[in-house]
Amino acid sequence: MHHPLPQMALIMQLLLLLPTAFFLPSGALEARSHSKPYMAFLNISTKHGHKRCGGFLIRKDFVLTAAHCDDKWGSMDGKAKLSTAVQLVPLPETGKEVMPRDVCNVAGWGNTRARGVSLPSTLREVDLKVLEADRCLRYPHFVPNSMLCVGDPKEVEKSSFQGDSGGPLVCEGTAQGIVSFGRKDGSPPRVFTRVSAYIPWIKKTMRKLQD
Repeated sequence: MHHPLPQMALIMQLLLLLPTAFFLPSGALEARSHSKPYMAFLNISTKHGHKRCGGFLIRKDFVLTAAHCDDKWGSMDGKAKLSTAVQLVPLPETGKEVMPRDVCNVAGWGNTRARGVSLPSTLREVDLKVLEADRCLRYPHFVPNSMLCVGDPKEVEKSSFQGDSGGPLVCEGTAQGIVSFGRKDGSPPRVFTRVSAYIPWIKKTMRKLQD
């Protein structure tokens, strides 16, 4: 039986800060210009049209995203030119895990309505609380060792949503999670991939593609 676990993919296309599709319900605020210089917007062609996802720059030629956004991964054709508007975001070091009650940040350009579609023209962000793993056991595919439970159910207007997949959960300047899945109405809590669980794989893959 195939389980849609939120594995990660390293992908080729980098489109930074495009003013189109992607993100949160009404609790999100407009982000300051260039305050998220690691953010990438991915417009991926599929047999059904186009799919929009988030991603984040972890090396000049690598963007990290969710595998269900794009399963064709590899290094980018070129390298990003770092500047005040384009920067890398660090990955967690071994042993430095995000903890329940930590408050982290998610940003994007996606849908802001639980019903219908409303796409902002500017990057938006929201702070979300990391919860105890048992708060996400309602999801049949939730695996605590490789996933995070994020978003206070009491703050229903604050959540990741359609179009956010692949974007980073940034905690104290480090990418600790990747937007993955949750309820169709966008209500919290939501499930994020736990980046620290995949650090060996990420590093091995980047070394292999660098050779």
